[in-house]
Amino acid sequence: MTDAEWQAIAPLLPWPAWLDGNGGRPEEYCRRLVIDAVCYVADNGNKWRNLPADYGIGWKTLHAIFTRWSRDGFTLALHNDLREKVREAEGREREPSAAVIDSQSVRAAETVGAGSRGWDAGKKVGGRKRHVIVDTLGMVLVVLVTAASVQDRDGARPALEFLRDLYERIVLVWADGGYAGRLVDWAKDKVQVTLEIVKRSDDVKGFVVLPRRWVVERTLSWICRRRRCVRDYERLPEHHEAMVHWSMILLMRRRLARATAPPTSK
Repeated sequence: MTDAEWQAIAPLLPWPAWLDGNGGRPEEYCRRLVIDAVCYVADNGNKWRNLPADYGIGWKTLHAIFTRWSRDGFTLALHNDLREKVREAEGREREPSAAVIDSQSVRAAETVGAGSRGWDAGKKVGGRKRHVIVDTLGMVLVVLVTAASVQDRDGARPALEFLRDLYERIVLVWADGGYAGRLVDWAKDKVQVTLEIVKRSDDVKGFVVLPRRWVVERTLSWICRRRRCVRDYERLPEHHEAMVHWSMILLMRRRLARATAPPTSK
């Protein structure tokens, strides 16, 4: 992490409780070091046990911190705060009013239990499925990990309910043909969201960029830049969701660092 990236993240971190006199002992490890180590695992896809000794943190300690931050909502809060800063830097409102939904099946490693994995007959993939909702910039709003056997329409329902709980301004969501049918009426009645299906023309052959849908497809490719997200290695689906958030944190902190960098003189 560069100094510019750390300056983008540091103000968003919660104030340590012990500094307010609320008890507890001071943190043993620098938060910048911990974030660097977690991002190293997410970016390089290595095992927790193979964490380089240069970080000076035991892998069990780092994994415990990763788990606690995911469980307590720290990772999600940092991710959402960074997304709001990215939107502001792009001249947008902090909270979006429209979104795009899609899913992606990924193969599961042997560490993924049989109870949370399945077979995607359409993609011929055995593992898990990421249901992702993004804003019009491609920044992740909601990520839900299920077994790959879960249909897109079934996975979209809890994802859209979570979207409604977090973002009241969103009234329109674009989706592909896999979400057509009863889900459109359900979304309108239950979560007050208009689900607009962007269909591919039958006359078009080969690859073609479809309006709105390309935004979420690009996000899925961004997520796959991180080796830990190319395949699902996590025992718990919640931990894979956290890895997706960390992959976007890597992207957003770099984007903010470039946005705040002073112009270079020629």
